[in-house]
This record gives sequence, C-alpha cells and structure tokens, in this order.
Amino acid sequence: MPTKTKPTACLALADGTVFYGTGFGASGITTAELCFNTAMTGYQEIMTDPSYAGQVVTFTFPHIGNVGVNPEDDETQDPVADGMVVKWDPTEPSNWRAAEPLWTWLEKRGRIGIGGVDTRRLTRAIRQQGAPHVALAHDPEGNFDLEALVAKAREFPGLVGLDLAKKVTCAQSYRWDEMRWAWPDGYPRLEKPVHKVVAIDYGAKRNILRCLASAGCDVTVLPATATVDEVMAHSPDGLFLSNGPGDPAATGEYAVPMIQSILKDTDIPVFGICLGHQMLARALGAQTVKMNHGHHGANHPVKDKTTGKVEITSMNHGFTVDSQTLPAGVKETHVSLFDGSNCGIAMDDRPVFSVQYHPEASPGPMDSYYLFERFADAMAARKPA
Repeated sequence: MPTKTKPTACLALADGTVFYGTGFGASGITTAELCFNTAMTGYQEIMTDPSYAGQVVTFTFPHIGNVGVNPEDDETQDPVADGMVVKWDPTEPSNWRAAEPLWTWLEKRGRIGIGGVDTRRLTRAIRQQGAPHVALAHDPEGNFDLEALVAKAREFPGLVGLDLAKKVTCAQSYRWDEMRWAWPDGYPRLEKPVHKVVAIDYGAKRNILRCLASAGCDVTVLPATATVDEVMAHSPDGLFLSNGPGDPAATGEYAVPMIQSILKDTDIPVFGICLGHQMLARALGAQTVKMNHGHHGANHPVKDKTTGKVEITSMNHGFTVDSQTLPAGVKETHVSLFDGSNCGIAMDDRPVFSVQYHPEASPGPMDSYYLFERFADAMAARKPA
C-alpha cells in the first residue's frame, strides 16, 4: 500500500477527539459505534462477522493485513463491520493462501480503514468512557471538515433499541452441508446426516453452520423473522439460534414469541449462541442490558460452573444477559472471569441451553467445541432407540 506524508483519514469521536492516520480501502465517511478487538488473528473473519453490523473495529494487535484475504475465510459474503482502525499501515500480504491485499478487498466492498492510529490510547478511552459514537472518513486528498465529522458522530443514534438482525439475515431459507475445514481438501460435505436442525439466522457465521454440519446435522437456515409454523414445517430434531448484531430487546419483539412457542409446544433441544443466547434468555423471562464497552476478542476466560473448568473463548457482544433476572428453572452455567457477567444458561429439566461466547471460535481457541456435540447428543437421546 502506498505511503502518504499527509493524513488521508481521520476518526472523529462524538466528544470532539480526532485521530489522524493513513486511509485505505474505500473513500468516504461512515458513522458507527466504536469497539476494540484483542484477537491476534482472524481480522477477515472479524470484518465479515454479521455481529459487527453498526460498528467500527479497533484492532489492538498491530499486524493487521499481513496475510491478506481469501474467499475461504469469509464468515459471510461481504464485510459487515463498517470500518477498521489499526496501528500499523497494512503491508503486502505474505501468505500462500492470500488472494488479494486487505486494502483492495475493502475498497471493492465499500469499507473504510485507517492506519497509523495510537490504538492503545484509543482502547483505553473506550474502556474508560464506554463505546463511543464515531465518524470515520477517508479522503485521498486529506481534506476534512472536522466540525461536520464530529457532528455526524454525535448524530449517530447508537445500537440501543436498534434491530439489526433483519438487515443481516438471509432473504430466504437454504440448506447447509459444508463441514469444518480440513487439510488438504478444504471444506468437505456432510454425506450422511444424523439430525435435522433448523438454524435461525440472526446474522449467522458460516463456521457455526460448518460446526453443526460436522456434528452430523442436516441444517436448514431460516430468516430471523421465521414463525413457529415455518420452523416446525421442517420437522426438526433441534432448533439452533445464531449470533447476530443489535439490541436483543428490539430483535426479541418478533424472535421471542417464536422461541416461546417452541418451548411451550415441543420438546426439541434448543441451542443458542451470542444473540441467540440473549434471545433464549429473554424468551425464558430474563432481561438484557447494554455493556460499557462489550467483550470482543479471542482470549476471554470463561468458567463452566458445572464442571469448574475454565475455557478460553472468542467473544463479540455489546449486550449481556442480566443473570439476576433469570427465572426459577433456569440456571447460570458459565460466567466471565473478566467481569463476572453471564456467559451461559440452561433449563433445569430439558436440553435447552445457550452461551454468550463463540464455541466455533473463528478466530480463536477450540476449548468450547464440545457444545455442538452436546447439542447433537441431546437430539440423539430424544430419538427412539
């Protein structure tokens, strides 16, 4: 990427703070909530994770762009995060899998990046003050109207009360049989499925669907607004609730009644991840709240209260389930060792459970993959011998 002597991008915060840097990717202006991610790998998976809709991501790890991008690592068709902030300007990719540099990939897909930013200072500000509203601008000529950018940041409505699942969900249902990546052939196909699963797409990552397929599931993906009749029309052995962006209270307006009907009228196992976890919690009667700056990274320690074991997990969420509002018959199964926030729930008397983190871990560790196997075992136990 060519270097510039004059700043070609700036990040304006709603409090008037401005960071200058080198722009890359698309030109223009975008407004969003700013978060930071501590993962050392997986910037492409992060940028294409639908859970980042409405957000600009600050990467605390400086080596962003060094392995380029390739089609196999996309979590959805195009980047969903509105922009990215990095310490060092991206370099030419150095990896045999790279199909193109990061900056050309972003430019083609209308996403803005800014390099040369003091990301440590920015991260401290986010931790201390909460996730700010920002305007990110890229102009190759370096011309910026700072007052107008700060005003745009202040006008951003924020994520509270915002239903973003409808914006990132699939337009129509589809089948999924692609399994987890394996050397040397890439992604194999599931040939002999054991369980029929309906997955509700609130912003599903492809690797979550791959993990379900690898656990023997014939997956049918339905839009976020699917009704209970549409779900049961597939006669599923289990229901999966995916990750996604936005305020769970807003998405719950239509998602919660469907989940409650499933819980009331059927006995099929239910498994939720991230926003799906929050949807299940709200369907059971709990509440969700906005966090100060959320959890975003691949190194979050979570304690399993059932076994006492600690898992290193991948997380991406700005809202959390208020464990104090969990009703009788629902137990807290996992907690964050960073701040004690809720990271998992389960019903006492049936196989209905969910976690706040990402057990498919792309990027991240694989400590929690067992949850997909637990879901498959629950469906197997329900079937006649």
